[in-house]
Amino acid sequence: MDAFAISKLILAGFTKHYRLFQSITKEAPEAFAQQHWDKMQKISSMRIDHYDQRVEETITQLKMTVTCSTLNESLWLNIKRQYLDLLTFHPQAELAETFYNSVFCRLFHRRYFNNAFIFVQTTLKNAPALPVEAEYRSYFPVVEGLIPTIRNIVEHIDFKCQFRDLEQDIRNLVKAFIKQAPDTHHHGHMMRFDMLEAPFYRNKAAYIVGRVVSTSGVQPFIIAVLHHHKGGLYIDALLTSSSQMRVIFGFARAYFLVETHAPSAMMRFLNQLMPSKTPAELYNAIGFHKQGKTEFYREFLDHLDTTQDKFTIAPGTLGMVMMVFTLPNFPYVFKVIKDTFSESKPFGRDTVVQRYQLVKNHDRVGRMADTIEYSNVVIPKGRIEPALLTTLMQTISGSMQIEDDVVTIKHLYIERRMTPLNLYLENANDAQLEHAMIDYGHALKEMLHANIFPGDMLLKNFGVTKHMRIVFYDYDEVQYLTDMNFRRMKKPSLEDLYSGADQQSIAPQDVFPEQLYTFVLTNPKLKTVFKNAHPDLLDVDYWLQAQKDVTNKVVKHIYPYPQQQRFKYLDKTIIKESREHK
Repeated sequence: MDAFAISKLILAGFTKHYRLFQSITKEAPEAFAQQHWDKMQKISSMRIDHYDQRVEETITQLKMTVTCSTLNESLWLNIKRQYLDLLTFHPQAELAETFYNSVFCRLFHRRYFNNAFIFVQTTLKNAPALPVEAEYRSYFPVVEGLIPTIRNIVEHIDFKCQFRDLEQDIRNLVKAFIKQAPDTHHHGHMMRFDMLEAPFYRNKAAYIVGRVVSTSGVQPFIIAVLHHHKGGLYIDALLTSSSQMRVIFGFARAYFLVETHAPSAMMRFLNQLMPSKTPAELYNAIGFHKQGKTEFYREFLDHLDTTQDKFTIAPGTLGMVMMVFTLPNFPYVFKVIKDTFSESKPFGRDTVVQRYQLVKNHDRVGRMADTIEYSNVVIPKGRIEPALLTTLMQTISGSMQIEDDVVTIKHLYIERRMTPLNLYLENANDAQLEHAMIDYGHALKEMLHANIFPGDMLLKNFGVTKHMRIVFYDYDEVQYLTDMNFRRMKKPSLEDLYSGADQQSIAPQDVFPEQLYTFVLTNPKLKTVFKNAHPDLLDVDYWLQAQKDVTNKVVKHIYPYPQQQRFKYLDKTIIKESREHK
């Protein structure tokens, strides 16, 4: 088989992957319409595992047609050239590059992982970019008027079920926009709506994403659509704040289910709405986590090339399972599983890997940081602080290899860097402390409702994001809530106290919620704030009910925006301010 045929075989593997990926995604609208929430979760999980299956299929086909035990350099240089020609006008060219990388890197030694043989850097920077217009449709109120135009926007999207009262929803949208973005309010004939054609599905919600273009500039917005408990759809909220939009597309949430023919065009449209989001973050958000991984690695290499930043031990309490280090001017942490764990961790490496994969496939409900997993990452030895290198050799020698002037990490996880909650609280004022502890309680509750038991609930295992949200990031003890046994603390009798008898037998899966107050919240001020805000978390009945809800498939919607943004809370204020505006 010649180079052109081999390049076509690899591209055919990618084409099959993308076609099946989109066919899985196409199941989301029907699942949303039928309120099959467990199916929505299955669709999301299926898409994560799907990529590696297609890569392995392609490798199996390649091995049947070409010798892959050793690298024929001239052949593979030609294969890449031929493959590059095939991508000239390909609508998913950047994803196809990544697929090629995945195939090659599983076949050959890392000494060949350079731009000659793979796409370490994209070849598409100077290629004609797919027009952003490929993914959105424009609407012009000057033609039909503002209200009919908004009606057309919503009706153009096939949600496969009817709105309960669309006319009232439209009135609410107009009023909310006047309240939230008064500086960009104009008559209908002085604005244009650019709307992404496909809705974004996640959990129990659908989102319409777009922007208003007027003489004042561009105003991005997101419209949240939910099912009403009495039947039919309704618009729950309008989000115009850039910070709220970034949280909705944040790293602690499950990937959106959204159909797209030209992912790069959709990514660039979203980037125009949220300029601070990187391509890696946006590709992740719309479900292309392998492309997000590629884009992140390019950002990482660029940071190493353009700075003198050196790896150092990450701030915070040293972990018993993970060795964590960071680049001070790069907003991520690098985590490697230690060779040995302390006796208090009665599990091994395989269990840790499984638990991180559990979180990857699960609904993270905005409270669990996404992880990027890499193998055989090469780091210049000179870019590692001597103290860190010594510590790495003592703790993860089985996961690293030092050759000349480079260090290769065999397996690592990368997460967005946050301020550890315990360190944040040390310098927090009273208002910050209260907000953090209340949100810590909300984080626990939202994870429980998603069938996640975090295991180790110590404050050091939670981080504070730049949006002041509390997010969990230590997964070595994560388990399903339904696998745990929640118990009350036994109250010792007088006879027990005098006899010194064992007052509480404990099995491996036993959990005593009352101990949260005793062992996690040792600071009296933290205890007071937490107990006032979340007394139910100290009661075993709350945990048992959460467990029962999961078993009975009661799915609670976790709102990724503040409650006060919902129309049900804003309505009276909006009506009053709308009258004043007139």
